Amino acid sequence: MPKMRVTNKDININEQGYLLRLEDWSEAYVKKIAKQDNIKLYNDHWEIIFYFREYFHENQVTPTMHQMIVGLMSKNKKFLEKKNMKGMFTVFSHQILFVKSVN
Repeated sequence: MPKMRVTNKDININEQGYLLRLEDWSEAYVKKIAKQDNIKLYNDHWEIIFYFREYFHENQVTPTMHQMIVGLMSKNKKFLEKKNMKGMFTVFSHQILFVKSVN
């Protein structure tokens, strides 16, 4: 089983680098993955990341793109300026957003 070292702790990941245990998630893990993918994280990134975490915690499923847009717009007026899903993809600079649900 592959492992990743994050803040002096080995965590189990799958072949694609996804966490196997939701309890192993941390901001340090996110920063390490972003660095590996050459992504510089800004506030917009963190808002989306935390939105997904909160939504999953409450619903035990990941949100659809529509649910994410509506949810983010209701929490932060600046997302209203994006007006559509295309604007959300610009936050990730052509990176594809993958979300792994953990059982």
